[in-house]
Amino acid sequence: MTPTNPRPTMDDVARIAGVSKKTISRFINNSPDVSARMRARVEAAIAQLGFVPNAQARALALRRSFLVALVHNGSDRGIRDAVETGMVRAMEGGELALVLCPLRHEEAAGLRAFLDRHSPAGVVLLPPLAERDDLAEVCRAAGTRCIRLGQEQSEAAPAHDERAAMAELVRWLLDNGHRRIGLIAGPEESRAARQRTLGYQDALSARGLDRGPWLVAPGDNSFASGMEAACLLLELSPRPTAIVACNDEMAAGALAAAAGMRIAVPDQLSVAGFDDTPLAAMTVPPLASVHVPWDRMGYAAVMHLSSEMQPLSVEETGFDASPVLRASVAPIGEVALAQAAAMPR
Repeated sequence: MTPTNPRPTMDDVARIAGVSKKTISRFINNSPDVSARMRARVEAAIAQLGFVPNAQARALALRRSFLVALVHNGSDRGIRDAVETGMVRAMEGGELALVLCPLRHEEAAGLRAFLDRHSPAGVVLLPPLAERDDLAEVCRAAGTRCIRLGQEQSEAAPAHDERAAMAELVRWLLDNGHRRIGLIAGPEESRAARQRTLGYQDALSARGLDRGPWLVAPGDNSFASGMEAACLLLELSPRPTAIVACNDEMAAGALAAAAGMRIAVPDQLSVAGFDDTPLAAMTVPPLASVHVPWDRMGYAAVMHLSSEMQPLSVEETGFDASPVLRASVAPIGEVALAQAAAMPR
């Protein structure tokens, strides 16, 4: 069956505007050879017909791609979803399109093969891959623009201060009566995890409190490792009154461990995570976490790529991360008593 409203073509635009097809092509490709008067005629014809240029054809004509690759290793789905949401929002109404590139084994070789096959206009590396200098070098060697999301570097990139954000969360716990706070650390090879651990240590050190290694249990960012680490911390005597994890999945694991040991959260134990992924609002009780604006960082990355990599402004590189307090944390001791006494009866 022949469609009643076929999609308008460049030939249709040329006919309505009274110009050649070559002029339409020059207009679409932003050629300076199209005069203002001619440009106005073409714009009017495009508006009349509702013409939308074919991105693939334009890519061939310009010998460039309009694909932007979000490169990830399959971990932390919540962060990936947030970044993807921001990137798609930035692409609305434009020519860029998003493609996902998972790298789980032999990452450098896999990225090199992907770039050879698809020649994307740019690559956004998601943590923890963003910390890999070798992957950034693969992009540089291929002539592909690369943004290492969340990775503070000498060059501008969308990032936040991991260390300061974790210190702020721990200070809230300290201000609310907690004095023995355990940490579920992330992978040792992760720069982000190391910065978050330093923030935890900063806050305790500033108050002259115990920050010995026995209060820090290792994790690998997974739910299972969070459970295992929390069990170790909760066997200490005296046990921590609060546990902070370096991501939300491990914090969710800590909640499960506490439930298995019949330790009430937050009455007997406060638990908090980091990143404020959708998981944080789904746990029981809802999980306090440090909110990282991953969606806005993904948006900024696309805007950077679409602007031919012009230097980013401070607003596009420095993102604030701050605690979001939910029912998994509560004051203890004198602070809790004072707050209870101040409540209207």
